[in-house]
Amino acid sequence: MPATKTIRVTLETAWQTIDLAQLMTQRLAEALGYDETEVHHVAMSVREGIINALHYGNRMQRDKQIFLSYTFEPDRLVIRLLDQGGGFELADVADPLAEENLLKSSGRGLLLVRAFMDDVRVGQGAQGGAELVLVKRLPQTAATPGRD
Repeated sequence: MPATKTIRVTLETAWQTIDLAQLMTQRLAEALGYDETEVHHVAMSVREGIINALHYGNRMQRDKQIFLSYTFEPDRLVIRLLDQGGGFELADVADPLAEENLLKSSGRGLLLVRAFMDDVRVGQGAQGGAELVLVKRLPQTAATPGRD
């Protein structure tokens, strides 16, 4: 079985980080051979994860960072976003489709991420913070970057 490869990026807590992370993800997804719709889904999922890490996790504290990694496995892409906040439980996030939440201006990001990705998990990082794990099966024609 071929070895996995991982790219790790440390991002600052700043609004510019959102566009940077989305663009990096878009380029990687294109290189992996996802179609246009799937490229959009993967990139938007990372965008939503970064927004949550900035706002809810790191609470826009400039001294905190976001750790983003892309792991290329033979059959899937695994993306991890780790903030330096207090963490959260996915089950505690209010359902944005519940009647009492329909008019709220937030809460839809994770709903989109769950719809766009094949698997979504939230856990706690080894040193704290929330770790969002996003998994997307690779297209059948994709090759792992760097593999001959």
